[in-house]
Amino acid sequence: MNPEKDFAPLTPNIVRALNDKLYEKRKVAALEIEKLVREFVAQNNTVQIKHVIQTLSQEFALSQHPHSRKGGLIGLAACSIALGKDSGLYLKELIEPVLTCFNDADSRLRYYACEALYNIVKVARGAVLPHFNVLFDGLSKLAADPDPNVKSGSELLDRLLKDIVTESNKFDLVSFIPLLRERIYSNNQYARQFIISWILVLESVPDINLLDYLPEILDGLFQILGDNGKEIRKMCEVVLGEFLKEIKKNPSSVKFAEMANILVIHCQTTDDLIQLTAMCWMREFVQLAGRVMLPYSSGILTAVLPCLAYDDRKKSIKEVANVCNQSLMKLVTPEDDEPDEPRPGQRQADPAPDDALPKQEGTASGGPDGSCDSSFSSGISVFTAASTERAPVTLHLDGIVQVLNCHLSDTAIGMMTRIAVLKWLYHLYIKTPRKMFRHTDSLFPILLQTLSDESDEVILKDLEVLAEIASSPAGQTDDPGPLDGPDLRTSHSELQVPTPGRAGLLNTSGTKGLECSPSTPTMNSYFYKFMINLLKRFSSERKLLEVRGPFIIRQLCLLLNAENIFHSMADILLREEDLKFASTMVHALNTILLTSTELFQLRNQLKDLKTLESQNLFCCLYRSWCHNPVTTVSLCFLTQNYRHAYDLIQKFGDLEVTVDFLAEVDKLVQLIECPIFTYLRLQLLDVKNNPYLIKALYGLLMLLPQSSAFQLLSHRLQCVPNPELLQTEDSLKAAPKSQKADSPSIDYAELLQHFEKVQNKHLEVRHQRSGRADHLDRRVVL
Repeated sequence: MNPEKDFAPLTPNIVRALNDKLYEKRKVAALEIEKLVREFVAQNNTVQIKHVIQTLSQEFALSQHPHSRKGGLIGLAACSIALGKDSGLYLKELIEPVLTCFNDADSRLRYYACEALYNIVKVARGAVLPHFNVLFDGLSKLAADPDPNVKSGSELLDRLLKDIVTESNKFDLVSFIPLLRERIYSNNQYARQFIISWILVLESVPDINLLDYLPEILDGLFQILGDNGKEIRKMCEVVLGEFLKEIKKNPSSVKFAEMANILVIHCQTTDDLIQLTAMCWMREFVQLAGRVMLPYSSGILTAVLPCLAYDDRKKSIKEVANVCNQSLMKLVTPEDDEPDEPRPGQRQADPAPDDALPKQEGTASGGPDGSCDSSFSSGISVFTAASTERAPVTLHLDGIVQVLNCHLSDTAIGMMTRIAVLKWLYHLYIKTPRKMFRHTDSLFPILLQTLSDESDEVILKDLEVLAEIASSPAGQTDDPGPLDGPDLRTSHSELQVPTPGRAGLLNTSGTKGLECSPSTPTMNSYFYKFMINLLKRFSSERKLLEVRGPFIIRQLCLLLNAENIFHSMADILLREEDLKFASTMVHALNTILLTSTELFQLRNQLKDLKTLESQNLFCCLYRSWCHNPVTTVSLCFLTQNYRHAYDLIQKFGDLEVTVDFLAEVDKLVQLIECPIFTYLRLQLLDVKNNPYLIKALYGLLMLLPQSSAFQLLSHRLQCVPNPELLQTEDSLKAAPKSQKADSPSIDYAELLQHFEKVQNKHLEVRHQRSGRADHLDRRVVL
């Protein structure tokens, strides 16, 4: 500093003392400055006051010499003390040079700057509030200062400033929020602690409504909640808890929509505390805001659904997610099935965020490869903020269905998540069937694929959805449309969708016209599509048929009309070109029909054949059952067509008897001993009216080798009374005929011809296969 320079009105002694390296001499100079400024205040000499402050600022506080800077700082503090209540008129000039020293490399000088600012603020009190942002900015830097003395000094200043803000009602929150939003993303532990402490203070001031600006800082709060320091995490928990309490008290003033995407992002984090807290907030938002949250359903589901599969280590998160999921599901009502177009005089709602969702990164559809990535990049907005106006809420299903489809397609997803997805689909088909049927073609393949799931509960829920699709009136169309998926499409020569209402297959020319297609009005055009694709899956995945086939068919019989299930499958199998599969499938259906409790009513319907419908069903089943001779006989036993059963067994002599064939006869004998055929065994007592039943059973006995089944059936027949009454064909002409022998509505001769035709086709196929095998054997020999 130039000693010859004029620093008036500061005396040379004051200037010399301010530049001294000893604190005590600088303090003496500060007292002289205080006395000098008081005189200027008394004289109302503002020019000299400004001159003193400017000199202390430019020539000392901002000097290159460290001791001069220290002198300038203590001098400015002395000016403030001397000015007293008038210091507010000069605060900008007093504060700015002090704040500049906050960035000094010398920790002692930073401490003196903090001390000086403390004295300035202490004198000015509420007058410093217009300069709060610059003070806060400077303090936020000192809060992370590595020097403990500086940090301690900044804490004193911080407490003083908090007291002033708490006392005042003139705090400018609007201008402060941008600074708070910027500083809240600091990664420094002490800076975060400083930010949290200020939010707590502002939240406690009655005249400050920080809730209005919560969307601005909520993301930053969740970032801080993930801090490594336990104390900071605890403080942040308290802050978020206070905000949530206030939200519950005043839900009408909360900007739920503006915070929805923030919660969605943090509900998917790997940090348990953040995820649990965000999920709790999401639960409260859904319950408090109600249908306001509907436009964000796809994002919420993306976050919530994976949590439902958590194990006991994350039990709390799972439970909260489940409540959130259930609450969201309840928001969907039949009103959401209304057309999307606005009603007359009604303003259309803003475009739903779900419409834009598939385009966003990390949403339901995932990347360009179609993979499902449910993670969200931090800070990336995945929703368009909803309008604050009270516009009608429109449920847009595109995004929701895409999320559900994605989660159901993910084989790595947990069982409970898959069940929840299927419950959602079922709920949407119940509440919004018209809108949902627009998505059925895209959902159908994955719903069929889910039938191979390992969990019975998943399969059961899947079948409920498929049954609702197949039976909902909203699914009725003139044309069932193309089959879905390349692996599920059928050629014209394979399983095709029959035209509803066409003539049945029972009759060729000259036979009575009986309809073969289902007539129950609850079935729609998707029903046949479902049956065709189900049989197609059984055909391509034989293990599914073997392990889960009976379970699937039995459940479908409970969910839909059992007669329609068997009627349609029999009709479709009549066109099946893979005769081996047709025989296997018929055998499986026959076993289910004869043994399942779910089919009790259908068995009773077939047992008597009293109605035209039951006779129609018998004829339809019979034609497909012909793919398997033994099942055809069992169907005749079930329907008490004993004479026709005997005629069929007579034809067995012309068939190729294989080990598999004899095994099926063995199983039929076992079935005859089961409770289902109790009525048949009792009819053996009435030899006179049931001669063909006894002859049919003897026919089976003659087919069997000397096995345990042979012994079983032989012992049963030995119990038949008066076996000598079994007379020849001629002697029976005068005997009363069985009621089932001459049913006027059924052409048994034509059915027998059909049986022979089908068996000839099977024989040709077996010969072709064996011929190809012989040809291959000869090629090997050559």
